[in-house]
Amino acid sequence: MKARRGTVTSGLGLLLVPPRVEASLWRRFRYERETRCREQIFTRYRGLARSIALRQLRVRPRNGIELRDMEQFAYEGLLVAIDRFDPLRGIPFGAFARRRIIGSIADGTSRMSEIDAQYSYRRRVEAERLRSIATGGDNIDALAALAELAAGLAVGLILEGTGLIEPEDGADRRPGAYESLAWRQLQTQLVQEIDRLPEREGVIVRQHYENGVSFAQIAQLLGLSRGRVSQLHASAIGKLRTRMGYR
Repeated sequence: MKARRGTVTSGLGLLLVPPRVEASLWRRFRYERETRCREQIFTRYRGLARSIALRQLRVRPRNGIELRDMEQFAYEGLLVAIDRFDPLRGIPFGAFARRRIIGSIADGTSRMSEIDAQYSYRRRVEAERLRSIATGGDNIDALAALAELAAGLAVGLILEGTGLIEPEDGADRRPGAYESLAWRQLQTQLVQEIDRLPEREGVIVRQHYENGVSFAQIAQLLGLSRGRVSQLHASAIGKLRTRMGYR
């Protein structure tokens, strides 16, 4: 049975990654310049970043900061660790990354003002999606942009229902008995359509909607400009709308 993508990977889980697989990824990323390996390494250690973010949220004063905010700071630290890590030094990457992640969370929370803290993660990310869609394609008028935004929000809502990601407020959003069959069919269709997307578009949708990674961080992850990530995101949402029958 496949592990749920939205669950937090434990430290023990990281030990189960075959060392030769880990070493191969680092060699190909660091010395053979295969940028796609950065995304694979990030995915392997994303659970570590999330678990640290959750622990830091519990021990630090809240001050309006939410788990999603903590996760963004943790992801920033993980990306820095990936780019600075030298596999030849013999230090386990998990230990190397942990210090950077905690430091990034500390820096991020100190930068976050009282006013900034009042804006929830969901409101900020929805605004980012709208900007992405509105500027990610050619000749998109205001009405079409709103339709694309609605499609993007629907993707996130449906993915929340699959268990791939956890709702921000911890609420149980599973469908009732009367809607379960239709809802599950919709979820299954969406996951299948995401799997059919071109590789980079699929990565962007999964990392952003399933894992809450920001567009700026995805751009760094894939070695692309933020504008290009916006274009690919808009293209992916357009394909999903068409294939799901909403256009």
